[in-house]
Amino acid sequence: MKDLHEILKKEKYRKIKFRITKTQHLLIRAEINGVKGNFILDTGASNSCVDFSGVELFHLTAGHSKTKAAGAGATGMFTQLAKANKLKIGTWKDHDFNLVIFDLSHVNQALREYKTKAVQGIIGADVLLNGRAIIDYYNHCLYLK
Repeated sequence: MKDLHEILKKEKYRKIKFRITKTQHLLIRAEINGVKGNFILDTGASNSCVDFSGVELFHLTAGHSKTKAAGAGATGMFTQLAKANKLKIGTWKDHDFNLVIFDLSHVNQALREYKTKAVQGIIGADVLLNGRAIIDYYNHCLYLK
């Protein structure tokens, strides 16, 4: 649909390109607190998250969380919470962004088995809902408002 971009541009949506990995994951570049990283764009993830190894990298202040994480192949995982961070995806920004921190080694292990680069985290439904996301799978574009 050629007109989609023009329609969404008029509605003040920001266009962000993503690529599809060998594992059929949607890979997107994002910046947290000024540091760039690779993230899986996951409509099934309720919250955006980073791996414990990303705490120092992204200058996060990890705090207590009562939540236990669950994902493909893993349940009941210990989590922490990092509040009030700056997120930038393309030109779209959120200046008061919370992140769940938990062990993503199982995700990166699966990616390594397919000889795909590791990711620092996952962009989830919290961002997609907040940004009123529209995903154009055919043209590999995410639109956020």
